[in-house]
Amino acid sequence: MFSIENKKEQRLLVFALIVLGLFVAPLFVLGENAHIRVHDNLDSNLAWYEVLANSGAMTGAVDARIPQIINGELQRNAFGTELSLIVWLYALFPTMIAYALSQTITRVVAFLGMFLLLKKHFTPQPDWALFRIAVSLAFAMTPFWPSGMLSTLGMPLALWAFLNIRNGERSWVNYLVLTLLPLYASIVLGFFFFLSAMGIFWLVDLIRKKDWNLPFLFSIAYMTIIFMIVEYRLFYSFLFDHEPNSRDEYFHARLTFWHSVRLTFKNYVLGHHHVATMHTFVILPVTLFAFYIVIKKQLWKQEKVFVFLFWLNIALSAWYAFWFFKGWLPLTERFHFLDTFNFARYHFLRPLVIYVLFALGLKIFWLRGGIWKKAVPYLAIAQVVVMLFFNEEILFQNKPTFKEFYAEEQFSEVKTFIGKPQEEYRVVSIGIHPAIAQYNGFYTLDTYNNFYPLTYKYQFRKIIEKELAKNKRIRTYFDEWGGRCYIFTDELGKHYMFKKNSKKTLKNLELNIEAFKEMGGTHIFSSIPIDNAADNKLSLEKVFESNESAWKIYLYKAL
Repeated sequence: MFSIENKKEQRLLVFALIVLGLFVAPLFVLGENAHIRVHDNLDSNLAWYEVLANSGAMTGAVDARIPQIINGELQRNAFGTELSLIVWLYALFPTMIAYALSQTITRVVAFLGMFLLLKKHFTPQPDWALFRIAVSLAFAMTPFWPSGMLSTLGMPLALWAFLNIRNGERSWVNYLVLTLLPLYASIVLGFFFFLSAMGIFWLVDLIRKKDWNLPFLFSIAYMTIIFMIVEYRLFYSFLFDHEPNSRDEYFHARLTFWHSVRLTFKNYVLGHHHVATMHTFVILPVTLFAFYIVIKKQLWKQEKVFVFLFWLNIALSAWYAFWFFKGWLPLTERFHFLDTFNFARYHFLRPLVIYVLFALGLKIFWLRGGIWKKAVPYLAIAQVVVMLFFNEEILFQNKPTFKEFYAEEQFSEVKTFIGKPQEEYRVVSIGIHPAIAQYNGFYTLDTYNNFYPLTYKYQFRKIIEKELAKNKRIRTYFDEWGGRCYIFTDELGKHYMFKKNSKKTLKNLELNIEAFKEMGGTHIFSSIPIDNAADNKLSLEKVFESNESAWKIYLYKAL
């Protein structure tokens, strides 16, 4: 696959892997006391894996349902494919061990993939070993979206294999990479956009070189087919399931032209939280100065790859921002799939682009010589140091730990107090994410999922219709997206985490309790007191507190 004759590079590789091991160590050492991402992680995916593992529907039919959530209206397909290894990690191991293993797998593969890509195709010189490895290490330490797995961080390894095949290499290792990556990545969270970009790459080659390069074309088709097999549930739902779902009311084209321009610059400079690159302080200045050198020294031919990636990076930010531009309205009204599929995610290519740009920028500095060359090691190491501060334990230190968030001991007390089998009653949550109740085995009428029946959304809406009428922001959020099928209230707005030290109370709550009861609803878990509970035909049963929980739970029963 590759050889490393340079002993210095061998030592640097070992050191980098040790650093990477230390980076993920808090997850293993602290376990459930670790601080990890809440948004699109604790509030959703980790609970989903737990629910799926306990549902008996892990390998269920394409029309199977998950009985624990929204009265069994949630399709098994909404929880992804059982052919993804991440699902089995959570089925076989306790949640935090599975999470730590997944983080480790993803970061090690990301490091090796970027290292192989840079060493073979972009920065091959032995003298460039230090910054090549430092760039790879920094890339592997980015705070990626955990359930995305290798959807973005696996792109360098895939590109390495594709470039090998494009250049005429026939090694079986390349196809092994293209076969295994789909087992730990998602096509909609990264690889659809990567593979379509590879298709454009092949087409440009065909036009420029008049060479069909069939092995390269076949390799793109091959990986696409593997993804289609792995993601068979997704493709089945897209092609054959015509039941209207919550995704059908997703509306994205709402920004003015100037708002889109501003978002372009914001994304270019700061990035996006789902594909965080943390490039602002070191990488961005390096690439801008490197581009200045290219202009000054007229290095357009020598550095054509750098120049292409420089403009591509800007174009991807513009594409992301202008996907939300109002100008799309005529097209989205005519072609519905432009609303239901998030084409803005072409910007998920940016982590790959930005870190290759960084490596090429450092190479330009090196070749310039003098003080520029001397600065290269310091700049490369500076980005690694920056990434250390974006370790989850530091980044989310003010959020609840895993144990505090899911509060298993506290919710076990709630379950015991209610005293009935959990499948015999239905609950909703106020001021906390419904994922907490779901993780603890409760059957919930509320959920966080962007793929559930539209009929259920309308039914649930009756419970909160008076609250939505009071507040345009939550009304728009629910009606024009609805992924969070929550008990929204005017007084709380889009806030879902009121900790036990909160002084907030609900004074003017107006719920349709009859609609709640018609859906089987019996109890409300609220993290704050409801002052006018009686007006809503609710009775406070008990208040639950725990030193190991971030919440104070007020248990209300519908009368």
